[in-house]
Amino acid sequence: MNRVKKMLHGSQAYRRYQGNGICAAIVDTGLSPHPDIASHIAGFYDAISYHTVPYDNNGHGTHVSGILAGNGSLSRGLYSGIAPATTLVGVKVLNEKGNGNIQWIMKGLDWILLNQKRYHIQIVNISIGTNDPAKFKEDCEFVKKVNSLWDAGMVVVCAAGNNGPDPYTISAPGNSRKIITVGTFERQASPRTSLHSGMGPTFSCIKKPDIVAPGLKVTSCASMAGIKKGHPYTTKSGTSMSTPMVAGAISLLLEKEPFLSPKEIKIRLKNSSTDLHLPHEKQGWGHLHIDHLLELTT
Repeated sequence: MNRVKKMLHGSQAYRRYQGNGICAAIVDTGLSPHPDIASHIAGFYDAISYHTVPYDNNGHGTHVSGILAGNGSLSRGLYSGIAPATTLVGVKVLNEKGNGNIQWIMKGLDWILLNQKRYHIQIVNISIGTNDPAKFKEDCEFVKKVNSLWDAGMVVVCAAGNNGPDPYTISAPGNSRKIITVGTFERQASPRTSLHSGMGPTFSCIKKPDIVAPGLKVTSCASMAGIKKGHPYTTKSGTSMSTPMVAGAISLLLEKEPFLSPKEIKIRLKNSSTDLHLPHEKQGWGHLHIDHLLELTT
């Protein structure tokens, strides 16, 4: 994560903020009590098997959570997340293979709506998406449900998906015009290592993604199975990894300015991003720059 942080910051003014007092829901494969995040897991919901104790039998959700909020305790800070004081709520909607269905996801989203005030959920990270963008268009019930989280005052941050690089490959619910859709951009990527980040426009002719962030070979928390094998960290790539970087940056911003609305945060991201001078369908507004985000004022 050190390489990644250097790409996201300039003066590193962000060090003044850690995400204190902010809660993020992670809609994913679950949440393992990895030492880097265990102390700030506030809640857990399992839409598949209804277990009440946090777990992750795949590892994807734990990896995502570490990028957003890991404190790096097992690595002496080397693999700390963007906002290491952020409180986490795990919402398991995918199984051990990383697969799921709309029913599980909808149950998870309904649970967030019902428990928003209980956990003071302000950010929802959705590092998952449909494999068939044409099947789940912006007016489908799935996307409408995600929009209802935004309308309830939660900042929804979603992956653009890895179905690119052709146009019209933004995964649902990233095709929502309301929420913040995150793609991946890597300056170091070669033809062999480049990621196929989903590209806009959407089938409703909405410009997407909104913003891009690093997502290639990101090291973060492994599942408990990995820890038992002596491998507490693992490396993954994709827009799933880029999304919690933006969600973590939003957590820092909300600590600094807790009364910003989702719309205001979206505007701040737009105005603070670094223009890569690429078409919008590749970069959105530009590359995430956390220092610029925190330095802006309304």
